[in-house]
Amino acid sequence: MPRRGVVELRRIEDKVSRQVRFSKRRAGLFKKAFELSLLCDAEVSLLVFSPAGKLYEYASASIEDTYDRYQQFAGAETTVNEDQNRNDDEASLDLQSQVKEIATWSVQNNAEESDANELEQLENLLRNALRETRSKKMQMLGTQNSGGSTSSAQNCKESRDHGTRCPDLNCASGE
Repeated sequence: MPRRGVVELRRIEDKVSRQVRFSKRRAGLFKKAFELSLLCDAEVSLLVFSPAGKLYEYASASIEDTYDRYQQFAGAETTVNEDQNRNDDEASLDLQSQVKEIATWSVQNNAEESDANELEQLENLLRNALRETRSKKMQMLGTQNSGGSTSSAQNCKESRDHGTRCPDLNCASGE
């Protein structure tokens, strides 16, 4: 059986060939949508408009119900993202205020001439700023690596189980 060649992805110039390819690809896409819904019990809706403007659709359930569900989900996602952005903004402002406080301290005080209490205040300011920076970094790494659903330790363990390198760049396991 001959192997299929790699298809160069570019617009097909010949109108008849383009229409034939569209029909075959559309049929394959609808077949995959059907298989996904049947095998995985997924709710699938697919809308395709031809170059001529004709509508082709497939839905494992009602398209209207699926669209309503999508709208509810998209609205909920927007609310969650807005809350997360608001929390991130507040944390950034807090960290910025700490950095400003450190900068103000360094302008007003000379470390060489400061007493132990003043140096301890500076140390506490730096420690708090570092703690918040690390917390923010870990939060961002967790979100990037797994959509926020798994911890760094879980990612490391899963990597070891699958024989791959841990995605956490600061992982102590070195695997």
